[in-house]
This record gives sequence, C-alpha cells and structure tokens, in this order.
Amino acid sequence: MKNATKNLYALEQLSAGGTCVHRLHPLVKLMAAAVFIVTVISFDRYAPMRLVPYIFYPMILTALSETPHSMLLKRVFIALPFCLFAGVTNVMFDTAAAFTVGGVAVSYGAVSLVTILIRMYLCVMAVLILVSVTPLSEITGEMRRLRVPNIFIITLEMTYRYIGVLLNEAYSMITAYRLRGGNKKGVDIRDMGSFAGQLLIRSLDRAERVYNAMACRGYALQNTLRRSRRLTPGDIIFLAVVLILCATFRLVDVNRLIAAGIFGGV
Repeated sequence: MKNATKNLYALEQLSAGGTCVHRLHPLVKLMAAAVFIVTVISFDRYAPMRLVPYIFYPMILTALSETPHSMLLKRVFIALPFCLFAGVTNVMFDTAAAFTVGGVAVSYGAVSLVTILIRMYLCVMAVLILVSVTPLSEITGEMRRLRVPNIFIITLEMTYRYIGVLLNEAYSMITAYRLRGGNKKGVDIRDMGSFAGQLLIRSLDRAERVYNAMACRGYALQNTLRRSRRLTPGDIIFLAVVLILCATFRLVDVNRLIAAGIFGGV
C-alpha cells in the first residue's frame, strides 16, 4: 500500500522537470491536450487507421519531456479492462463482416474494438503527459481562468489529494490489524465490515483536520486567480502546430493519400 501511495503521485513529481515541454505555458498545454482528445474521439468507430497518425502527440511529447514511457504504460493498462469490456460486447453483437483477410472475415465489431483501444491509448496518454509536465495547481488555475465550474475543480483537487490520505489510513489500520492478529496476511471476511466502517470514520476525521489546516494557511473554496505569465512565441508555435496537425489528420485521410501515392507510383 505504501508503493501504491508512492506511485499515485510519482507522475506529478515529474512536472518539476526543466525540459522545453515543462517550460511551456500551462494554458497552452491544457488547450493542446483538450483539442487532441476531442479530435480523437470525434472519429467514427469503424475508422481505426484514421487514428494512427495521431500517435505523433504522445510519442513526440514523451521524448521531448523525457518522461519514462514505461511509467505511462503502467497507468494506461489500468483503463484497459474497461475498454476491453466495451469492445468485446461490440464483437459479440456487431457480427457483420467488414472485410476479409486471407479468407477470414473480420467483423465490424472487431474493427470497433481496435478503434476503442487506440482511442483509449491516445486519450489516456494525452492526460498522463499533461499531468507529468504540468503541476496540478497550474492545471486547476488555468481551468478557473477558462471559467470551468469551481465545484468541479474543487472536487478534482480534493479527490486527488485525499486518495493518498485514504491509503495512508488504510495502511495504518492494516498494520495494526496484523500486529493484533498474529501477523495475518489480510483482513478476514468476518472483520471486513467493521474494518471498512472504522476506515470511513478515521478518514472523515483525518480529512476534517487536513481541511482545517488548509484553511489556517489561507485556502478558500473560492480561490482567487493568481497572476499568470504571458504567452511566449514558443507557446504560440507549439499550440499552432498541434492544432494544424490535428485538423489536417481529421479532415484529410493521410493513410489513403500515402497508399494512393505508393500504388500510383507503381
């Protein structure tokens, strides 16, 4: 459980880096990620090859920001079971043949499954990269400037921060339970109800003390906007490149143009 708490905030700790991506304006990085995600999910579910060119975004930013790709993939796999469940149902019910490969018919459901997996990878990677190169405080600050409802931002901040508090309380309770129960490996089923209830009570009490400490240090639910730094030419160029590439890949079928050029030359 200590490792779970450590891994939870390990990605955000990378936001203190000094690469060219880290130095970009947080508003530019937030808008680029939002445009990228909206463009990716706008494609038809039967067009997986149209999504392939969008791999440029996670691959280039991961390299420029020096973010470990393995760390991102571990978090991408967390969303994999949910996408597989949604995609498998498409395979079961959408059985019409889309095309054949070597005499084997490939259904539209299988095509949609591939599309869902590619979408999941691209969207989750975009969010993870944003978190790894931008502190959460800067992300929420720019969200407030964009007039995102404050209740949504507060919920995001508190949920993200209190997950670690909940894990720490659970770790302390499990340690005490094992010491009093002969070093048991886990919580018995008969004790699970009282364990969960005590965890809820301890977490609420801990959360109240944490919030009081935050309030004493000047935190308020209606946070005032901090002064943001100005956009630089590099910020504008980065955002423009992302917008142009996303729009180009959305409006033009690059794969078809490449295939036409290859076969036309032959």
